Amino acid sequence: MMSEPSATPTQTPIAENADDTVPVVLVMGPSGAGRATAIAALEDLGFEAIDNMPLSLIPRLLDGPPVSRRMALGLDVRNRDFSVDAVFALMKRVQCEVVYLDAREDVLVQRYSETRRRHPLAPQDAPLLGIRAEVALLAPIRERADYIFDTSTLTAQELITTLGGSFATGGAANLAITVQSFAYKRGLPQGVDLVFDCRFLRNPHWEPALRENTGLDVPVQDYVMADPLFDPFFDHLTGMLRTLFPAFKASGKTHLTVALGCTGGQHRSVTVAQMLAKALAQQGWEMSVRHRELDRHRSASLPLKGTST
Repeated sequence: MMSEPSATPTQTPIAENADDTVPVVLVMGPSGAGRATAIAALEDLGFEAIDNMPLSLIPRLLDGPPVSRRMALGLDVRNRDFSVDAVFALMKRVQCEVVYLDAREDVLVQRYSETRRRHPLAPQDAPLLGIRAEVALLAPIRERADYIFDTSTLTAQELITTLGGSFATGGAANLAITVQSFAYKRGLPQGVDLVFDCRFLRNPHWEPALRENTGLDVPVQDYVMADPLFDPFFDHLTGMLRTLFPAFKASGKTHLTVALGCTGGQHRSVTVAQMLAKALAQQGWEMSVRHRELDRHRSASLPLKGTST
């Protein structure tokens, strides 16, 4: 998933029969972006997780006795045998997906300043130099990644929730769907597949009695749904998604994110997201809901685990 998501590169499984091979998830990204948190989250989701594993040992691991569950392997530039070419060689040999944890440069610098750790690629210099060197080194891998998660504005729990939406099902037979509301004024969310604009609906912000409420509150939902445009929009939206979801599932996609935006991410998009998730769940789809702006206001800013992530 990504340019965001990117097309999955052609891969060759270790086993001659791909059906006998348990897919491997390679977790990578610049130090401080959240790799350790991601590895822990995948382990909680049932993966066999190993962090900081030397590249040269991975083929021996996978050529060993068959494993009964998916594997998540964290790769670190500090390993003595790490190279981009070696990662690409592994990707050609192993049936795998690449998860890339990313973050803005200023955020990575701040995380290093908070932990006071040295950057592995610039132990004697300012962390910024090491951050830039590592980002440049990993750029070719980022371009080939199946999933890119920008953790710049995510708390640890939000990252865990996001990974759960993408990997909780663990099998290609299921399609897990996340419906997410967001504010256009804060930019498009990372890694979404389908985006719909709800700003044409009437805005509860201009009603003093509703302004401080959210789309989770019934009075706001009633106000938004009373807009004459709501029903035709919602009917067309659900009808289109009922057509698209089976096609995405048939193509092998295991997770899909539908994003709904409005100006502030508090009223209209939240209402539509709640109604959409409810309607799709009633149709039997596996649903989760996230409200980016509401989650941001609710949660304290928790640091992601470590800086070697």
